[in-house]
Amino acid sequence: MPQPGDDNSPQQDWAAHLEREERRYRDGEGRLPAAEDGNERERQLTRLANVASGAGLALLMQRRDDDATQWFRRAAGHYRESFDLAPPESWGRPIGVVKALVLAGDWEGAEAAARWTLGTGAAEAASPIGRYAAALALLVLGRDEEARPHADAIRLRDDFPPAVGDALAFLAAEDVLGYADAAEAVLESFEARSEYLEDIPVADTVLVLQALAARRGMATQLSSPLLP
Repeated sequence: MPQPGDDNSPQQDWAAHLEREERRYRDGEGRLPAAEDGNERERQLTRLANVASGAGLALLMQRRDDDATQWFRRAAGHYRESFDLAPPESWGRPIGVVKALVLAGDWEGAEAAARWTLGTGAAEAASPIGRYAAALALLVLGRDEEARPHADAIRLRDDFPPAVGDALAFLAAEDVLGYADAAEAVLESFEARSEYLEDIPVADTVLVLQALAARRGMATQLSSPLLP
């Protein structure tokens, strides 16, 4: 696995990434449509949420955790507001809310968001992204037995990343060795990518998985240019 400083690992200017995201956020915030323009407002809120997440990730990579927390909370707020305006079963928004608050280290907020996610019907969803939202929410709440059927369902599908499903399932089962292998596979899938959210090369899903694992005493040692 490539390590920071390897010849084939491009060095990132995280301050430049942050400056770009802050500029995009200010511009997007200034162009946020009014409440009565629901469709355009929903799309712009999602853009703002993505940009705020990007800023948070750039700050995490600089180990400026307190500053990152504020951006992730902004992202969570925008994702949640956009869900109310989005088409039914837009499960990416609840996932975005929960992930952002986990990355913020705001577990009280993440648990409230997880309860909200389940209240939207994620646990009854047929789609893999809905089952993902349910599994993530239940793991945040520590309801691991309830999370297992959702994780098991998505890990066997052709239209969902199997390594992510495996990692969720092994977390729910408290299988330390299985989780370590799955987390490594998720990280490798990020390292093989050429595109990232907001062009910020960070393995954000791995960070969320590791945060959930740490709460269970299951976090594994991972090293990558895509992690802080």
